[in-house]
Amino acid sequence: MKKLFLIIVLLSLTAVYTVSAQGFQPPTDGKAVVYFTRVTVYGKPTSFEFFHQDKYIGVFKGSQYMRYECEPGVQLFWASSENKEFITAEVEAGKTYIVMVDVIMGVMKAHVGLTPISVDNSEELERAKALINKKAETITPDDKIAKMNKKLAKFIVEKLELYESTWKNEKNFKHLSADMAIPDDQL
Repeated sequence: MKKLFLIIVLLSLTAVYTVSAQGFQPPTDGKAVVYFTRVTVYGKPTSFEFFHQDKYIGVFKGSQYMRYECEPGVQLFWASSENKEFITAEVEAGKTYIVMVDVIMGVMKAHVGLTPISVDNSEELERAKALINKKAETITPDDKIAKMNKKLAKFIVEKLELYESTWKNEKNFKHLSADMAIPDDQL
């Protein structure tokens, strides 16, 4: 009976996340890739949900990372926890970018922060590279993404309306510029 329970638990865990190869993978032709990396173990049990403009794109917690491909151009990424954190981006096709997922003390649960990383942030870049080269990425299954996009449709619209009407003018959100791409020889 204990073996059966253990097998069920392990199968349910793999149903939540599937794992891919570790290390940097170049973007598909005509796309850009953004790595969302969380290197700290602080707030480990707190999961953060990630969005690309008006779409839910994934979730992870602890010291993990998510690889996300998108079209080149102007983008808006955001994460949700007790707070909502946004980062504007301008990304180029064929380029790789890194966003550090910061864990900040909150009232009821950890807050999320998003910080763009460039070669100028050598310490942060090395921490992100160590994580990506050590662990496989966390992938939220497509069926969960579809389910969450449906479930969070009203939430997403409300938060984007607040961003447009208030937050982007009141808060100092960070920007990931095209020139912050990490050169292939430094990955």
